[in-house]
This record gives sequence, C-alpha cells and structure tokens, in this order.
Amino acid sequence: MLKPPFFLFCLATLWTYARAVTVYGQQGITIPSAVAATDAAAATSLADENSWITALAAYNNVSLTPPPLPDPLPSLQFGIQLLNNAQNVQGLSVQQMGSFMGFSIEMSVVEQVIGKNASFIQVPFLNLISTLASRAGMVRIRVGGNTQETATLVGSLPNNSMIAKDKQDASNPTETPVLDFTAELIYLLANVSSLVNAKWYLGIPFNDTSNLRLQIAEAAESILGDNVLAFQVGNEPDLYADHGHRPPGYNQTDYFNDFGVVVQAIQNDQQIPVRGNLVAPSLQGLWTLESVLDTGFLTSYSDDISILSVERYPSDNCAAAFPGGNFGSIINPQDIFPSYLNHSSGQSIVSPYLNGAQVALSASKQFMMFETNTASCGGFPGVSDSFGAALWGIDYGLQMAYSNFTGALLHIGGQDVSYNPFTPPPTNLSSLKEWTVGPIMYSTLVVAEALGQTNTSRVLDLQANGGNVFTPAYAIYENDALARVVLVNFMTEQNGQGAYTATISVGGGQTGEPNGTPSQVRVKYLVAPSVSEKNNITWANQTFGGRFECDGRLSGTEDIQTVQCDTNANTCQIDVPAPGVALVFISSGAQSAVDPSSTQTFPTTAVTKTANTVTIDPSVLATSNGQSAADRQLSSTSKGSSSAGRTAGVAPGLTVLAMIIAGALVMAAAARR
Repeated sequence: MLKPPFFLFCLATLWTYARAVTVYGQQGITIPSAVAATDAAAATSLADENSWITALAAYNNVSLTPPPLPDPLPSLQFGIQLLNNAQNVQGLSVQQMGSFMGFSIEMSVVEQVIGKNASFIQVPFLNLISTLASRAGMVRIRVGGNTQETATLVGSLPNNSMIAKDKQDASNPTETPVLDFTAELIYLLANVSSLVNAKWYLGIPFNDTSNLRLQIAEAAESILGDNVLAFQVGNEPDLYADHGHRPPGYNQTDYFNDFGVVVQAIQNDQQIPVRGNLVAPSLQGLWTLESVLDTGFLTSYSDDISILSVERYPSDNCAAAFPGGNFGSIINPQDIFPSYLNHSSGQSIVSPYLNGAQVALSASKQFMMFETNTASCGGFPGVSDSFGAALWGIDYGLQMAYSNFTGALLHIGGQDVSYNPFTPPPTNLSSLKEWTVGPIMYSTLVVAEALGQTNTSRVLDLQANGGNVFTPAYAIYENDALARVVLVNFMTEQNGQGAYTATISVGGGQTGEPNGTPSQVRVKYLVAPSVSEKNNITWANQTFGGRFECDGRLSGTEDIQTVQCDTNANTCQIDVPAPGVALVFISSGAQSAVDPSSTQTFPTTAVTKTANTVTIDPSVLATSNGQSAADRQLSSTSKGSSSAGRTAGVAPGLTVLAMIIAGALVMAAAARR
C-alpha cells in the first residue's frame, strides 16, 4: 500500500508543469549549533570546510600508512586448480542470493538517509539502492538498531514530524535516544519499494514486555505487505543488563520467557496476519548462540522464527567515542589497521557461528549476520573509511556466504561514524554538496556481482596460494557449474612488489574432468592506489567519487577487461594489482547475467534556486545574524501558497509515484554502534 504524498512538485519526466515547491529550512552555509562560535574569528574558522566538517567522523581527514609487505612475501605466482562440475566439489555453501549483502539503518537517522517523510525521498539514496538492486536483484534493508527498542508509534507529532528523539531519557552507554515515530515512516518505506526493489526488516520494541507495543508490526503488515520480510524481536539481548534495559543477572532463560510473551501477543493480534517471520536472538557475543538454543529456544519457537540471527563487529572504538565510559584504553587506528587486511579477519569473525549455521540449516531457517561493520561505536577513522575496508568487506562477505550465512547487513549510522556505506551532507551544505560514499559500499557491488541473480550460487573458499592470508580466493558455482572466481590482494605495492598472478585451470590433469579452461575470460577490477585510499576508488573504471561528490550513480565508462587463455595448456593467467580485487567471469554468460545493461536512476526535481539567487561568502554568512533552525516549519516558496499540508488519505487509482526530494536533511548525532 502506498501513501500518496502531498505532491508539490512532480518528476520532470512524468509531468511537465510545476506546482508549489515545499522546502525545509533555508539554503546557505551555517554553523551547526554543536560547534557554534562565540566570536567572529572563531565562526569564520568554523565555516571553513577543513575545520568543523572534518571534525565529523564521516568526513575525517585521517589517513593511515599502509602496512609494510609481509615478510616473508607470499608467492606472487601461483596456480588454482578448479573443477567445472559442482557435483564433484566438496565443501560448497548453501545456495546464496545476489542480495546477500544489504544494509542496517539506525532507526534514528531514517529522515536523513532515506527521506524526511513519504513525500520527501532522498534521491541519492534511491540511486544507490537502484545501483545495487540492478546487480543483486533486490536489496534487503533493516530499519532498527538500538533505537528500535524504545521506539513508539504515535498518531502524530508536532510540526507533522515523522520522528522525534528524546536524548534526555537515553539510558545506553552509547547515548541511544528514545524515539517516537508516526506511520509516515512506514509509508516512506513503501514508497521507496514502489520505485526500487527494496524489502525491509523492522524491529518490535522489546524494552518492556509488560507493555508491548506491536503497532509497528500491525502498520507494516497493512502498509508494506510483501515488502516487509521479517520482524526482529530483541536487539542484542545479551547486553540488556549492561545497558540498563533489564535487571542485573538477566540471562538466556529470561530472554526465552520474554520472547514467548511477544509470540503469544502476536498470535492474539488479528492485525498481524502473517506469522512465522520473527528474527532472533540477534546476540552481540556476550552470550553464545548455543547457550540460547540450550533453553529449547528453537524447538519451542520453531513455527514463529524464520531467521536465526547474530550481530558482530570485530572490534570497537568505544573508548575514543565515549571517554570516561569504562571502555578501556583508546585503540590507535594505525595499530589495528593491519588486522583488517588479511583473510584471518573474516574467518575469525565467522568461526564462532559455524555450528549455529548448521543448526539453522537443519531447522530450515535462514542464518543472518543482522548487523555488522568494521567496528562498533562508529568505527575507526582511517580504517573504516579506507579502501582496506572495502577489501575486508568483500572477503568477510564471501567468507560468511561460504560458511552458510544467508545474508549480512552493513550498519549505517549518522555523521558521527566513519564506517557508513553512504552519508548525506550536513543540511547547511546540502545545496552545495552531494553525498559521500564510503569504500565499503563497493564491497556490496562486488559481492552482488560475484553471486549473481539466479539465487543458485554456491561459494567455495579456495585456500589459494597455500592458504596465504594476504591472497584469498573464492570460486562461485551457479546452476551447478563454475561461473566466477574472486581474487583478493590485501597488499599495497611497495618498490614494485605486491601484485600477483594467479594461473587458473579448469578441469584437466588428474581432476577426472576434461579440459574446461575457456579461450578467454572477462575480468572486472576493484582498485585504488593503496589500502589507505579513501576517494580514488574504481570498480571496472567506474566510481562514486570522493567526499561530497556522489548523487548515487556510478560515473565513468565501464571497463571489463578481456584476458586471453591458453587452451592447449588449459591455463588462464589473471593479474591482481596490489591492492585490488579481480572478479573473473569464466564464461560470457556468467558476466552478462550480473552486469546490468542499465540502472534506473532518479533525477532531483525539487528546485529552489530558480530566480534571484545570490552567492554569499561563507565567512560572512557564518558571522551574520539569522534564525535558529529549531523552530522552522515546512513552508512554501511558491506565490500564493501557504504552509505545506499533509495528505492523510489514499488517492484511489494512483499508478505512478511522483516525489519531491528534500535534499540532504539534518544529520543529527545518531545512536552510535
């Protein structure tokens, strides 16, 4: 079900006349209240992009030194023997979907990342999701996180707001705000799904089982329909006692009982017609999954659960993010950087869950990493926003797929985190700057193209180069035949060394299969100058650009290289730059099946600078008098118009969703993960 917005301006490609344009706030550069200066000199300094902007973690200027080459250096010339027929291969994963990697968006930042309401949808967000969906088939997105636990669906909010935050009542050590939200949020998600193939996971508040709030599930079933995939019940319950959400000593049996209260309430709620689509237990790691299963959890609630879930970050930056919060010593990003640049990282994260994945498989349940990224509490500047994180994300994602996870969601927070796959600019720069895409966004594209859209892909960790941790490789079998190979190089070239050549052979020799190496293969490369690079990153010669340069679309001409193979020797030599990733398509069909011929894109159609526009020097504007944004309301800039209204009903016969794009909205400090 779609909620028709109060259309004030229509897509130029659909309607050719303009109506009233609703804008939020005023344009121009102002200083965020959090860093407001008390004198003209300080304000002028803060208006400079290299001061207050780079103080935000999402736009930090931290640049680390690439680790030295390993000593001893791994072999830079090695062979990979592959079988063509999946039936002859041991250890393949379960069948995986191209949409394996999706996103987890903290509920408190929905207005900034997705849209202000059902009418104001962020165009760069749509373009980014469309770019991934065209490769993955669809995109799975969770809206939730810590803020879902105390969220309450209300009938309305002042000034027609969609979300209201109250940090005064925040109880988490990570300052998670308490949220009120309206059904407008659900309509927003529905309108996104009408434009791109996005499907949603939502969370049922779980902070008070004596006063359950199931309204989000009731509204989602009614409004989203098939576009809601499942509902999470409990976000990191193993941390409840530490975070003050439950009494000290809260344990696995207590969670088992609380979960049962929700299950019973859903069964008694006629407004939640779909059953058996709950996500649990979403542990952070303080409890083991086995300790929850030992309570009889899966046996008792098998009919209610569709996804067994865990959440994991390999490290945390909490000591730096929250000084005095009893998080221990601050970790130096330079010191921890090398730990992300090898195959062992992904393996060590996945290792504790190998048994859980098999349990889920035996019970015919999905097994998902429901929230993850480089480090909790906002990530490490210089690490989480580096090309090294993109390499890590690819290896980690494919390692999860190989280990029988069925999906993984990369978390997205506010501007005070450095790990975001994508971040809108501050409102005061939204008319001048575009979005910033983090390197880890490229991981989602590479993994999607590696797995394809047939939903039959099975993954094998090849333990290439004698299992060397700096040169991991994976084979992808699709429809029971070898389709693609992924080659990763975590090293940065130094003194002309670091790049390697992998010689692939398909069948032949002692394999029992005939020679199967094709006469040529196609290769797409993900490259950057070093693992420390933040901006100059290309995927097959296309890029999202650097800081404040992305409208959600890849730019540049795609370059898919053709490598000639030696069919007599049954070999094909693939060069892998240092650092970089090579996605090798064993057949032309394997490449054409995942490379989109076109990607639907969305233009920004809300224009507010059409006449009488002046440019003011930022330093002058920074020291001028002006209104506070706190009390601004939605207003109209069109002649004869008054305050913008909000349509509450449904327009019958609506066949095309026309949007107004608000640009980037205020990216307030979000609940940190």
